[in-house]
Amino acid sequence: MEQTSEGQCLCGAVKFSVALPARWIAHCHCTRCQRAHGAAFVTWVGTDETSSRIIDPGHKLTWYVSELGGHRGFCSHCGSPMFFKSERWAGELHIARALFTQPIGGEPSGHAFYDTHVGWVELGDHLPRKPDPASLK
Repeated sequence: MEQTSEGQCLCGAVKFSVALPARWIAHCHCTRCQRAHGAAFVTWVGTDETSSRIIDPGHKLTWYVSELGGHRGFCSHCGSPMFFKSERWAGELHIARALFTQPIGGEPSGHAFYDTHVGWVELGDHLPRKPDPASLK
C-alpha cells in the first residue's frame, strides 16, 4: 500500500495529499520565496506533480504567475502560500513543509539559493549551503 501524507492551508479550505517518499526537502533562501512568504526562507517538499492531489472544493486556490514563469499557489480565503511549480522543475509540485499535518518521513537536505540569504538569521545546522537548488537533489 502506498504511503501518503496530507496537509492544508491555515483555514482548511485547500487541502492536499501526496505520495511518499518526497523527491527532496530543502530550505529555499531565494528573494522571491522571502517576499512571497514574508520569511527569511521557506522549507519546501518536492513531490511528483502526478502523485500529488489538491483538494479545493470551494475553489479557493489561486495561482500567481510571475514574470519569470514561476507559479505560486495560495489560498485566496486565508492567504496561506502553499505551492510552487515552474518549468525549471517540470513535473514537480513544491509544497510548503509547514502545511503538512502528518509525518513526511524525511528531513531537509540543505539550503538552496543561500547566496541570497538574509543576514539577520543565524542557522544552527550543518546542512550544505548552495547557490543552486539543483545541487541538493
